[in-house]
Amino acid sequence: MPQANGGGALRTFTNWTDVSRFVSELHDPQASPDEALAAKARELTANKKTELERVRAIGNYVQHLKYISIDIGLGHGGGIRPHAAAEVFAKSYGDCKDKANLMRAMLKSLGMTSYPVAIYLGDRNYVREEWASPGQFNHCIIAIKVSDETQVPTVIQHPRLGRLLIFDSTDEDTPLGDLPDDEQGSFALIVAREDGSLVRMPVTPPEANRLERKAEMTLLPDGSMTATLTETSIGQSAVEERRMFRHLTRAEYTKQIEAWVTRGATGARLSKIEPLDDSNGGQFSLNVKFAVAAYGQVMQQRLMVFKPAAVSRLESLVLIDGVRRYPVVLGPYAFDETVRVKLPAGFDVDEMPDAVKLDTAFGSYATTYEVKDGQLFFTRRLVQRASTIPVEQYASVRVFFEKIRAAEQAPVVLAKK
Repeated sequence: MPQANGGGALRTFTNWTDVSRFVSELHDPQASPDEALAAKARELTANKKTELERVRAIGNYVQHLKYISIDIGLGHGGGIRPHAAAEVFAKSYGDCKDKANLMRAMLKSLGMTSYPVAIYLGDRNYVREEWASPGQFNHCIIAIKVSDETQVPTVIQHPRLGRLLIFDSTDEDTPLGDLPDDEQGSFALIVAREDGSLVRMPVTPPEANRLERKAEMTLLPDGSMTATLTETSIGQSAVEERRMFRHLTRAEYTKQIEAWVTRGATGARLSKIEPLDDSNGGQFSLNVKFAVAAYGQVMQQRLMVFKPAAVSRLESLVLIDGVRRYPVVLGPYAFDETVRVKLPAGFDVDEMPDAVKLDTAFGSYATTYEVKDGQLFFTRRLVQRASTIPVEQYASVRVFFEKIRAAEQAPVVLAKK
């Protein structure tokens, strides 16, 4: 039977309700607010008009407390008992369970109910439903009881506890209303005494994790090109951009962006890199300008060849192995790009790739091409659904992404008039 070390003795659990009771006994007494903590909660929410705004203000504060993990007294709760909320507030640091517990106390001081959520961080398929044990978890997040007023993708309907907003109060790059990709869809334990249960975490739809890009390119007769990229990302797409921006130095960040652009546009020289992080709005924007001396290949002084897809996506998936031992796990994601290329004077389009349209159970992809008024318009759109594809279906996933890669390498041929 599964076991846990509580009070120095081995303990067995017959079901997940038993585990919920056990963890509740360790967490609930630690979530009592004191006056200083309650005063801070009132200060943070003083001008907030909606339930979501109040929860977001508390969540943002807790996320940005310093993360430090110090497990003491492992014989009293097996290392899963948080420190008292008042102590964590006073010291302004804590680990994941301390942060979740502090947030519970702050919300409690405002009359709001919430529960700890035990989850495994790093693999959404790790937890086994048939093995009732707190030992399966390595992370703690929070579930906040909310009214119908609050509408975000990470609200679940619990059969006994009602509408619960799931939030990771440790991951400072993932704002309220979103959930880290590797936590989505995983089994997690809502810790609520007899009402607690193991449930699936919410999975956000592809459109909630979207990157939109507009590219304006100008080709000159010698093959040189100037370009402006404008990107806006939301959801987990924004989290990846935000994490890179926040946790690298400016020089390191600039180097990463340059490396990304030059992977597709060899020899590009960047003149502008302008990031804008709107974490409260769940968005991240990036504006880039660059020039390439020889982007279009000029042949025999009468032909020019170039790729409309000048740059790739930062997170492009490449599956090169012929066989695979483990399932392919895909997160929800959507990508839209519109490219407008001003064609060089004296050239017309001689050959264009055929439009592509791919549809599978786990995703879809499409491209279009149009020439109008001396300009080439190119679009591409990818929708990737949250999926775990078994090993025996690996070939279908590999072929899907190989066809995408081929479509994005396809050139346009121009000829002199």
